[in-house]
Amino acid sequence: MRSTLVAVVFLAAALVGFSLGCAASAAEPADKSKADKPVLVEAGEFTKIYDPSVGESQPWYINDHCFAFGPDGLFHLFGITAHEPAKPMYEHHFAHATAKTLLQQPWDKRPFALSVAMEKPWNEVHLWAPYVLFHDGTYYMYYCAGDNDHTRYKIHLATSPDLKKWTRHPENPMVVDGFDARDPFVLHLRDTWVLYYTATRKPEGGNHVVAYATSDDLVHWKKQDVAFVDKSKGKWGGPCESPFVVRRGTQFYLFIGPRDGSRPAYNGTDVYVSTNPMRWKRGAKVGHIPAHAAEVVRDVDGKWYVSHCGWGNGGVYLAPLIWHDGLDDAKTNIAVPGKDEPK
Repeated sequence: MRSTLVAVVFLAAALVGFSLGCAASAAEPADKSKADKPVLVEAGEFTKIYDPSVGESQPWYINDHCFAFGPDGLFHLFGITAHEPAKPMYEHHFAHATAKTLLQQPWDKRPFALSVAMEKPWNEVHLWAPYVLFHDGTYYMYYCAGDNDHTRYKIHLATSPDLKKWTRHPENPMVVDGFDARDPFVLHLRDTWVLYYTATRKPEGGNHVVAYATSDDLVHWKKQDVAFVDKSKGKWGGPCESPFVVRRGTQFYLFIGPRDGSRPAYNGTDVYVSTNPMRWKRGAKVGHIPAHAAEVVRDVDGKWYVSHCGWGNGGVYLAPLIWHDGLDDAKTNIAVPGKDEPK
């Protein structure tokens, strides 16, 4: 369900820049330039595609979620789900819905894809923010399993051959970090996998950041540095949640939120651009999407869409994603389902 990307020369340099032993910090000062930045990406009108309240006795919601295209020829949606009002620490299930077409209304509700495993050895507190990728015949689902110690939050992995039956990996956890490290997203850069997630500058608190770890096998991860540092500080929440990276040619776009620009700010996602997938500057904002926990997905005809969800929002929505960067023919990590693989 993800995108495509190019520039071998750049990637070689980028990989050196974030090499596993990299001592340089990814923290970047804010861009002090007063010049207006061009809008390179925006969204069209949102349309509801899935309501998790169907068949329930009270309203339900979908929060952080992801899309995948299965061997059955169907689109699959996985996401945090529970009934209103939201109680994040009691989000114990991942929703699962399928559709023959991306814009099918409504999607078909399925049984929960995965439920919390509080018993040993998993010791999961909740299930947050799944991200699914396909590699070498296997689907990988990364998700936040939490922990009673918020400075040591766990990101777990479950795998599946068909997007239907999921098995937790025996080497969990994949990544341990804080404060409340969560919301994983994985990008493939040549022979290296990069797992982005939201956290704080130090596990016990500090600036809200997008951190990253790297791996050559999708199982053994080495914590690296931070790719984006926000000026805000704290522990709970923060404006660097739901990181999603889209590569278009040599440009890398980072989607994060909730951020100002929409009312309420909860429903706002900012987009930043960089030629280095290990570092984005706060001054490099090139778009704003009125969406919460935005995910980018393409339809079988190659058209781009961005999603919206969240507490109190009544389900999952999609809107056309409109690019103004002149890179429509460039390689990207977001594949056209059933036609190509991310590059």
